Order: sequence, then C-alpha cells, then structure tokens
Amino acid sequence: MNCEVYKGSRKEGAYLFVADSKSLENLPTGLTEQLGDLEFVISFDLAAKTSLASADPAEVMASIKMGGFYLQMPPGKDLEPC
Repeated sequence: MNCEVYKGSRKEGAYLFVADSKSLENLPTGLTEQLGDLEFVISFDLAAKTSLASADPAEVMASIKMGGFYLQMPPGKDLEPC
C-alpha cells in the first residue's frame, strides 16, 4: 500500500498518513482545522515496512483502509474532539 505522510502546521509533531493526496479532500473538517496547513513529508510503500518510528505498520494500514487516514500524535498530546 502506498502511503503519503503530511505534517500539520498547528500541531507540533502531528503526522497524517493517507493513501494519496486525493485522500486529503475527504478528511473530516474538524481534523483539518486543528492540523492547519498540511505539508508533504514523504511517500513510501507501507506494506514493505516492518516497523515505523512511532506506530505499528499494520495498524496504520488498517486505519487508512477503514477511515481514510491515520493520525500520529506525539506522546501525551491529543487533538480536541471534532
């Protein structure tokens, strides 16, 4: 599975994983408002990854398939409810 990663301008350390840039159009409005402008970071084949720095690749893939995205927040940080 192809995966693109974006970082938010308003939440330090917040990273959004999606299948492709078209997926950004379908994100919940509350999420995009809290993250601010999204800046592209990297694209890679998620299925080929056996590990990620702060997440389980299988969990990331499942979240993208079911909800369209995976949000990685720094430890101890959460988004406000949308």
